[in-house]
Amino acid sequence: MKPEDCILYSGAASGAEAAFGAAAEQRDIDEVNFTFDGHNDARLRGIRVLTHEELQHGDVSLSYVSKLMHRSYPDTPLFKKVLQTIWHQVNSGQEVYVVGKILPDDTVKGGTGWGAEFAKLCNKPLFVYDQDRDGWFHWTGEGFDAARDPAIRHPHFCGTGTRFLTSNGRAAVEALFERTFR
Repeated sequence: MKPEDCILYSGAASGAEAAFGAAAEQRDIDEVNFTFDGHNDARLRGIRVLTHEELQHGDVSLSYVSKLMHRSYPDTPLFKKVLQTIWHQVNSGQEVYVVGKILPDDTVKGGTGWGAEFAKLCNKPLFVYDQDRDGWFHWTGEGFDAARDPAIRHPHFCGTGTRFLTSNGRAAVEALFERTFR
């Protein structure tokens, strides 16, 4: 796959999204970073500020997400906008790469988990780098299986994840891009 044919869809937040963006920029891969007015963006390249109407396209019931994820989320305008931008990221990519932590119930920790769950619902290829277990995992439709050295296979892909990126998480993002775009 050639970098000039690819687009990274992400969210411009600090942590994993910033790492995906930096890796894309280093290889001249286009970025679309979905955000909203008032968001504290860590990346400025490829910024796409969503309108109120566009944010509404990604609106999801917090009670539904809480039930699906087996936990509660804050019912605040800021958190809802974050979930709405994640919807746009996952909806735009044909495969999804997430950095975070897989919980025992096969959900991913935090708001990042909604991106992983939405990818599952859309039946998109989903890879999660679990920082605690120091490895990539692929969603099979039934659960997560270890995935040794995945590579990006679709030119339109989503990269998202935790704001609390560790050094091994950062290295995993860089290695993913290295394997894919040699």
